[in-house]
Amino acid sequence: MEKSEHIMAGITDLNNKLLLLRKPIMEKAMSGFSLSEIAYLEYIALHPDANVTRLAAALYMTRGAISKITKKLEQKGMITSYQKPDNKKELYFALTAEGQKIDAVHRQLHQDFIAADQEVFAAFSDCDLTTILRFVEAYNQHLDQDLK
Repeated sequence: MEKSEHIMAGITDLNNKLLLLRKPIMEKAMSGFSLSEIAYLEYIALHPDANVTRLAAALYMTRGAISKITKKLEQKGMITSYQKPDNKKELYFALTAEGQKIDAVHRQLHQDFIAADQEVFAAFSDCDLTTILRFVEAYNQHLDQDLK
């Protein structure tokens, strides 16, 4: 097997293990929310003036799927919609106080996961990590080209 095949198999294995280990923790901490809903809330928290088009592109979902999640999150009281005075056509979304609480729980879980993994990252030099990061960014750009 070539190195590239080993790398891709390793990435797939890492992803599967991360899902297996972390998904139940996230589901327990944020009971009643799907992973897609959590990703939606995270995007809104990090990107002011999020709209359906931006959410769909960022989360790799259809506009229809985003609209369904939007309705669910509005019913749960997690988000609110608004319009800008200069653009009455477009709807934008923001987190409510309850949505901010869920986002804070999610952020804390990520910090806990990062802290738990620090021993692995500490075993690599800064140069090693830079090389890994360069690969991840290059591969993401390669995939982005296929998604266009």
